[in-house]
Amino acid sequence: MLELQDLTLHYSKSQILYDISLHAKLGEVTCVMGTNGVGKTSLLRAISGTHPRSGGNVVINGKSLGPLGAHKMAQMGVGYVPQGRDIFPLLTVRENLQTGFSCLPRSEHFIPDDIFDLFPVLSEMAHRRGGDLSGGQQQQLAIARALITKPKLLLLDEPTEGIQPNIIQHIGKVISLLRDRGDMAIILVEQYFDFAFELADQIVVLKRGKVIENAPKSQVKREDILNSVSV
Repeated sequence: MLELQDLTLHYSKSQILYDISLHAKLGEVTCVMGTNGVGKTSLLRAISGTHPRSGGNVVINGKSLGPLGAHKMAQMGVGYVPQGRDIFPLLTVRENLQTGFSCLPRSEHFIPDDIFDLFPVLSEMAHRRGGDLSGGQQQQLAIARALITKPKLLLLDEPTEGIQPNIIQHIGKVISLLRDRGDMAIILVEQYFDFAFELADQIVVLKRGKVIENAPKSQVKREDILNSVSV
């Protein structure tokens, strides 16, 4: 679903990403790991179009794409759940979900029932304002909003950050379910090592903006990856 070829990214004159190459397949979770500040969030911003890449090639579903903005990437099937969630605090849960309609044809402007099957709490709180939800509930809302856009590639940036354990467990089950449907590729950026390693099919480790490990989980040792992301 996604192939990156020698992707680079700068903030002003500072280079953050160096020649990143990786792929993400339908029906798999690609976990991107590394310590703080190595470029994980910048990588997702480059893929999603929320920050322009400096160079390299992005191929979505076999189509090589030029530098496109976030709205165009969403229309191409890229769903992005940013770190910090970025929900609209004064809109209701239902209205937050409806913002995902913006990249869909008018005939698809409805909330599918499976959104509430995945996240029952959102049905219960549909008329509450987003800002009144707990952190875990907001995270579920952010993921659900991305799913409204019917992505073929889902980008998740630190979905467990600041979340209570029972909701972390639920989010893990949702990611597994989405992966097992087989019609979506998922890229997961995550600091919680056990959560990420359990879900991963492919593991990518970044260090100082470069890929130092890129392999199927079946071909790596847990201890080696843990050591790599701890240094």
